[in-house]
Amino acid sequence: MELRCIHCGFPIKTLFLQYSPGNIRLMKCENCKAVADEYIECESMIVLIDLILHKPKAYRHLLFNLLNPQTLNFQGLLWKSALGFLLLDAYRILVLTKSEEEWGLSMSFSSLFWRFSKILMDVLFGNLAFLSIFLLATRNLLNTVGGASRYKNLLLAILISSYFKIFLIAMMVWELPSSVIFIIDVFVLSSNTVALKVVTGSGMSRCAETCFVAHAVKLFVSQLTVFHSSRFLQDSKILTCEMPIYSM
Repeated sequence: MELRCIHCGFPIKTLFLQYSPGNIRLMKCENCKAVADEYIECESMIVLIDLILHKPKAYRHLLFNLLNPQTLNFQGLLWKSALGFLLLDAYRILVLTKSEEEWGLSMSFSSLFWRFSKILMDVLFGNLAFLSIFLLATRNLLNTVGGASRYKNLLLAILISSYFKIFLIAMMVWELPSSVIFIIDVFVLSSNTVALKVVTGSGMSRCAETCFVAHAVKLFVSQLTVFHSSRFLQDSKILTCEMPIYSM
């Protein structure tokens, strides 16, 4: 992804000129004549607040100017983002599972194994469906066609814009109701929508429709996976109880 003006999204060659250490001059956009990226001189907390407020210019700064393949290891960043995304999603499912089922030290190894297997299947199949439908919907609904690098940029934008999932860590410290998870999910959906709008340049309504379809399919696949794994676990318990015990 090339450098962009955070106001109009116009490509720009450089964001600033450095005359000496600590002495820089911010460049102006040739299209809108405004300073291309004033976030360069801002504290990280200001950028974070604007990201939480869903300001498109903050997303352009993050996705185009800060996370630039020319200055970062793009492939490594993509893998780390995907790993963090999956781990936080697994913890989200674990919290929901704990609120619906009873966990304790008295649980057998087989019960723990099946429950963690259920979480693993939920994470893998749910996110596989989410990413597949998202890329397909991006191509069909937004008419976005590109090579592998284009889809990698879209994938990174979705992973990075799901940063609201990090607030799940707060549930490790404080006992919060499980309803907080659904509030975080709504923020993740809205953040994905803004990021998709910034990267593709499409309308907000079509981007919201694309993200909603992808998240809805993910929820459906997750519920389907949980249902089938629960049925399998119940059938296994029935077969174990009905198995005859022979005495010597």
